[in-house]
Amino acid sequence: MNDSPRSLNDIAISQKFELEDLLDRPALVEMVHSFEVLFGIPLRVYSATGALLADTGAVPSLYKYLETTRGGRIAVQSVIVEVRRSKPNDAVSSQVRCISGGQYLTTAIVYEGHTLGRTIFGPFLSPEVQAPPAELFDLDPALERAELEAHWAGLSRLSEEYCKRIDHHLRSTLDLLVFSGLKAHLASSMHLASVRESFRELGDKNKKLQQAYDRLKELDRLKSNFLATVSHELRTPLTSIIGYSEMLLEGIAGEVVGEQREFLQTIHEKGEQLLGLIKSLLDLSKLESGTMSVRREELASEKVIEDVVATLTPTARKKGVVLSSSVEVDLPGLFADGERLRQVLLNLTENGIKFTAQGGVVSVSARVVSLSSDKGGSGGVLLGAARRLAVEFRVSDTGIGIDEEERERVFDAFYQVDSSSTREAGGTGLGLSIVKRLVDSHDGTVRVEGNEPQGTVFVVTIPIKRATS
Repeated sequence: MNDSPRSLNDIAISQKFELEDLLDRPALVEMVHSFEVLFGIPLRVYSATGALLADTGAVPSLYKYLETTRGGRIAVQSVIVEVRRSKPNDAVSSQVRCISGGQYLTTAIVYEGHTLGRTIFGPFLSPEVQAPPAELFDLDPALERAELEAHWAGLSRLSEEYCKRIDHHLRSTLDLLVFSGLKAHLASSMHLASVRESFRELGDKNKKLQQAYDRLKELDRLKSNFLATVSHELRTPLTSIIGYSEMLLEGIAGEVVGEQREFLQTIHEKGEQLLGLIKSLLDLSKLESGTMSVRREELASEKVIEDVVATLTPTARKKGVVLSSSVEVDLPGLFADGERLRQVLLNLTENGIKFTAQGGVVSVSARVVSLSSDKGGSGGVLLGAARRLAVEFRVSDTGIGIDEEERERVFDAFYQVDSSSTREAGGTGLGLSIVKRLVDSHDGTVRVEGNEPQGTVFVVTIPIKRATS
């Protein structure tokens, strides 16, 4: 039963197997029944622990008759006990004589010197036995001689040579079944061991990933604290720089002419740009730390759009870009933070103006849409899902546009589509990240669409709901 010089045998030696773990029970039962059909003699298979694994269930009629009397029942039980106590070895099967004059053949099931179980084949008579033994008739006075003889004559007969051939065939068959079962058992064990090892490795990797995640989260927290601290410390001196530049431009310290005014104007403008950057950093750090408060109140969406357009119209006119707005009639009010919503639309509209060339168009619009109960809905309605209303703000431009593969990443902090040193438009890459977080704080969504034939459309959807909903 060798599969390879060092495979199943060597592995099996280091493990303890039970016969019931190795043998396929249906195949074993089928084999036992086939033996009874071929030879007309009962066959039973026991494990090393004495558990009965397969049995034809057939009881010779002689035994049935003997068990109808007390003496016969005692004789049968003593034979059964003796048969079960027999201990065959690997080389020789054990023969146990029966009260009927017949015998039982017990065969050891052995693998690599380890006894896994045994088989019991019988009872059967030798052809040389011509009559029942005398002691059979003396078991109990209630036994009828003629009936005993009739039942005894029904026992199967096997010659010694034929019995040896059966024994060899039985050993070979069981050897094959054990070997097949061992292969399947070892394959299953090795597979389970492989799965356990993979699970252990996966657990280790998950642990390392969690540690890395915790570390990155801590670094992100430290970064946010650093940005907040630095931004706050920069804001105070910068405010002074902007204030003094304004006073100098107003002539408080004397008349300013020519290049002096031009230089002061540049100082003032760059100071304002730097202050805007610092405000963005402060907003981002507050959003990341969860310290930015959202003060919800009833507000009119059209008023927010009018304010945004009025604020940015000079900027658009200076660049030669047309800024327009459109609002759906009878637009319902929103329960939101007006300042934060204004910041969102200002940021998106200012971006549209920045990336739109002279002669282009930037448009801000609002309408009512119906959402399904899932937050990610974009106007579609699921069958049976609860419907709710939302206001959809759209900021579209005819500018350079955003490639489809870049549209999800533009909301990442500090990410810029064109990050080269030669890009035309300035900025830090914080605006859209702040927009995304402010919209999330209102349980809304923001996405990017293409604006055929060119340009970009930012779509912000804010659910209409009260604070108690």
